[in-house]
Amino acid sequence: MRTPKYIAVLVVLLMGISNVSQDTSQKPSALAPAIPKTWDDQAMAALEVPLADPNGSPKHVSADYYYKIPVRPIYKGYPVFAPGHEPVGYMERLQKEEPDVIWDDRGHAPLLRTESDWIKAGQIVFYAAISYDAIATVSNVRDPAWYAKTGTQIAADGTMPFAQYVVRKKGKIELGTLSCGFCHTRVMPDGTVIRGAQGNFAFDRSLANSLPTDAADAKDPKEYLNQIHAAERSLFGVPWLQPDPQAKLYEMSADELASAHEAIPPQVIARHRTSVFYPVQVPDLIGVKERHYLDRTGLQQQRSIADLMRYAALNQGGDDLASYDGFIPAGFPEFKKLPVPGDRGARGRYSDEQLYALALWVYSLQPPPNPNKFDSLAKRGQKVFESEGCAVCHTPPLYTNNKLTPAEGFSVPADHLEKYDILRISVGTDSNLTLKTRRGTGYYKVPSLKGVWCRGMFGHSGWCATLEDWLDPRRTHENYVPTGFKPYGAKTYAVKGHPFGLSLSDEDRKALIAFLKTL
Repeated sequence: MRTPKYIAVLVVLLMGISNVSQDTSQKPSALAPAIPKTWDDQAMAALEVPLADPNGSPKHVSADYYYKIPVRPIYKGYPVFAPGHEPVGYMERLQKEEPDVIWDDRGHAPLLRTESDWIKAGQIVFYAAISYDAIATVSNVRDPAWYAKTGTQIAADGTMPFAQYVVRKKGKIELGTLSCGFCHTRVMPDGTVIRGAQGNFAFDRSLANSLPTDAADAKDPKEYLNQIHAAERSLFGVPWLQPDPQAKLYEMSADELASAHEAIPPQVIARHRTSVFYPVQVPDLIGVKERHYLDRTGLQQQRSIADLMRYAALNQGGDDLASYDGFIPAGFPEFKKLPVPGDRGARGRYSDEQLYALALWVYSLQPPPNPNKFDSLAKRGQKVFESEGCAVCHTPPLYTNNKLTPAEGFSVPADHLEKYDILRISVGTDSNLTLKTRRGTGYYKVPSLKGVWCRGMFGHSGWCATLEDWLDPRRTHENYVPTGFKPYGAKTYAVKGHPFGLSLSDEDRKALIAFLKTL
């Protein structure tokens, strides 16, 4: 039986461990910088904050195993034009292109003579596909109905900037997906593209789009559903917690699963190690160099550029190889045994050089011009910010104190107070993401408010579409209908917690929002 597209999409998320023109004839310079070793056993063991139930904390593979995984080649990418914007004869020209490897470990590399060269090369890695025709396909991105159904945005130049066409074999055009840029590229209302921002690709809605077709095409519906359930378990399962909080996923029909993913709007994502029921707001990478903890749950410490390299390696497949109390997500479908390096589940990784370039590029990102002026209303809002004590957590100039706050129901272990920077105040937001998922540490990190003007879907699961919604006291009411993510099957949902700002007068609230939008 052929593998249904939806199954291939989910399995591909376990396998993965631009339009920038580059000279591929150059070899890395002899003056290349000292590049940190990404997968160092000692560093990896201390990298992540333990999970809320430490029994499930991942035990990562050894450096010896990791470096046996082949380095995936990075191919030249070509722009994807939305319907009605594609140049005449464009696809025909791509059909004639030869495969063009930009960077691998067999002699191909972009120009790498200066720091600027390394940063430019990092953008290539950022948009390098690790999968093809997964989540979305060539036929999808050429179909106007797909854009209408998923809400996928189009840039001012007519491109769909979240993915690229790739030619790995002459005459065959594929859609390269699941790059870093796939989730961290934002199209603004005027069509401006912000690279590295909180992305607004309709990830889960695009994923859900393939389910009905797969269900209709399946020769063996029962086996098809079994494969879906196994794939969902590999992405989200937490079997060391009894009962597994994700167990409902393994009993849902194909239509129910499609509806559950469909409920997750752009700017929010059910990424691996989270949950379809408790997804996470897509983060903004601009300014990430100043963050001490990565992920909404503060899962990983960032003490150096090497840690950001490790984060990228883990989130492009490396953490699926770990053992979570005996559960190995990449050991599909029994989840008990590591795949052989190079086989399904461990087919590719970035080289240390590629990860270093990627991290340099991310660190180099600058915020876009802010159209919001610091006027008299914003000045009043700054005074409200100060008088309300917002700076205790959102401390200038970073507008975060870079600390972790415990979720309700989590008892802070004594040794954590020595190892991690913890503010022992709970803001009372929903604790499911950090207590019932594979990213759940028992904490949430204090987010930075810098650049909040060009972000959306507030709260760690993105329940409130705008700042105005987040600071609206009605969001805590039982009859509230979220403007962002509304949990699957819910007609209403009270967005509890973080009461700060909810008791302000309308005038002070408006002023505070005006100030926040200037940051």
